[in-house]
Amino acid sequence: MTETLAYEVVRSYEEFELRRYVPHVVAEVVVTGSFEEAGNRAFRTLFGYISGQNRSASKVAMTAPVTQHDAQRVAMTAPVQQRGTDAAEYAVAFVLPSSLTLDHAPVPTNPDVQLHQRPSALVAALGYRGRWTRASFERHHEELQRAVASAGLTPVGAPTWARFDPPFVPWFLRRNEVLQEVAGQSDHEVDHQVDR
Repeated sequence: MTETLAYEVVRSYEEFELRRYVPHVVAEVVVTGSFEEAGNRAFRTLFGYISGQNRSASKVAMTAPVTQHDAQRVAMTAPVQQRGTDAAEYAVAFVLPSSLTLDHAPVPTNPDVQLHQRPSALVAALGYRGRWTRASFERHHEELQRAVASAGLTPVGAPTWARFDPPFVPWFLRRNEVLQEVAGQSDHEVDHQVDR
């Protein structure tokens, strides 16, 4: 079974789930293209890394999700958005297995692959099924932003698009999520803010 990125559910809302993600390591590639093309352009390079194109020639298990975000964003962890129709730069990442730390992950031989440590983060997550398109992502992102604002939470940085299924899964069954980091709060503060 495919390992997925671990998190704790802090609170469930009607429209989204508030999660605290554990620190984790990603292998990331920055590619230029359309929102829809970015994942395909990055996949071969990232798959090469986990298939043994690294200094120790080690194979690394595939995990989920694959994340994509605007490479120009300033903030941290997990996210994806494009405005206009021109090509943009996107960072596409494979989450590495939880057993690997930044110090112990295989070192990429391809300089395009960069390893990054992601810290723990409080993230609002909205799941949806459907096509891998910018229009679908943006529609769900707008829905999440409204829900986050209604909950009194403060977004941090740009959103992330998370994909959980391989391309051969029919489009109507594909599991996707929009992830939006929010300002860090203790669980008590979150409960108090929502119950006001």
